[in-house]
Amino acid sequence: MKSLFAVLLAIALVGSLAACGNKEEESSKEDGAAGGATTYKIATDTTFAPFEFEDEEGNFVGIDMDLLNKIAEDQGFEVDLQVLGFNAAVQAVESGQADGVIAGMSITDERKEKFDFSEAYFDSGVVMGVAKDSDIKSYDDLKGKKVAIKTGTEGSTFAESIKDEYGFETVVFDDSNAMYQEVATGNSVACFEDYPVLGYGISQGLELKIVTEKEQGSSYGFAVKKGENAELLKMFNEGLKNLKESGEYDEILDTYIAE
Repeated sequence: MKSLFAVLLAIALVGSLAACGNKEEESSKEDGAAGGATTYKIATDTTFAPFEFEDEEGNFVGIDMDLLNKIAEDQGFEVDLQVLGFNAAVQAVESGQADGVIAGMSITDERKEKFDFSEAYFDSGVVMGVAKDSDIKSYDDLKGKKVAIKTGTEGSTFAESIKDEYGFETVVFDDSNAMYQEVATGNSVACFEDYPVLGYGISQGLELKIVTEKEQGSSYGFAVKKGENAELLKMFNEGLKNLKESGEYDEILDTYIAE
């Protein structure tokens, strides 16, 4: 009798432990579903206002930043922002150290060989800026002079494409502020920059002026390493579509670019 009781007690204990195990497993899965939003490392530039820049309180803001944060909220993922500078940001994605990059990055055929791009989120163009008191009015006035450009930008590509025709020399910088200072101090007579970026800088007190009509430029896109992070790219496109339909996309642009 005692033997039978012992066997029954053992069976009951095993069943009880199994039930506890199932409850713990179910609880773990629920915790993961509730607090397990995927975090992606997103690389960006440092000084490319109005797309990404630091405000007076030290917060990183701009069109790219607001779009990224709103899309992440819409699609339910988290962002670990990597503020690296344009070249370093692109290289971080290419080397697998970051999952994606948003930095006013032009969608080009050359870049498509290494990156997969989202739908375009902004159509840009290139203008020439000179010092406020400069007599430079056109490309013809650049002959024999130095022109500042920022590496990896649409403005840089455009300047390099016409420099032989107009006979000027290019001086390359890694960030916009250094390029602007080069022109403001007279070391170079002009710079080529994406029109919303230069226009925003001038509206904020930059001592330059725009002297040319906008040249057609490429569109900006969010990028991931080719063949990787397809789910992230899909979420960016879905979120961008939702922001455009809700009107939040236009609100973000209106915040930084005055008509």
